[in-house]
Amino acid sequence: MSTRLHLTAAEFDRMVTCGAFDHLNRKVELIRGGLREMNPAGPLHDDLIMFLTGWSVRSTSADQISVTAQTGLDLAELDSRPEPDLLWVRAGRYQQRHPSAEDVKLAIEVSHSSLNYDLREKAELYAEASITEYWLVDAGGDCVHVFRSSQGKAYTDHTVARRGDRISPLAAPEAVLDLDELFG
Repeated sequence: MSTRLHLTAAEFDRMVTCGAFDHLNRKVELIRGGLREMNPAGPLHDDLIMFLTGWSVRSTSADQISVTAQTGLDLAELDSRPEPDLLWVRAGRYQQRHPSAEDVKLAIEVSHSSLNYDLREKAELYAEASITEYWLVDAGGDCVHVFRSSQGKAYTDHTVARRGDRISPLAAPEAVLDLDELFG
């Protein structure tokens, strides 16, 4: 009889440190104790991340919020180490640890081929970790799913912003993202 191998976040970190995944020509992340292969990014995905990164840096104060792209997020209590496309975290350096849920002001995922996964599993994971706000940028649908007010494994506030709309994160209401500009 065989069983699925369940990794803790600490075990995953040790594997990363000793180079267990260096030979892979693909990226993986730890979600609820299981390894998930991340889809390769296409030009549209990368362009949206570059746009959002520039907008984020211009829209935040570096003494309050650090903006980071594709950085590991420490959700050890959920045996998870996702790598959101973009994070707004409490300002500071993270040399000794990954940012944790308590540090996150805004998590952003850009989705093209993984929309259902990001809408369901990632939203549930981030809600359960009490991430205050999660934006899911739907590259194919030209819209942004805005999730706020986590309660248990769900967000109680889920809206969809479309072209013509402007949205702002709770952490910086003065930071206005114009979706017409985002989607070009």
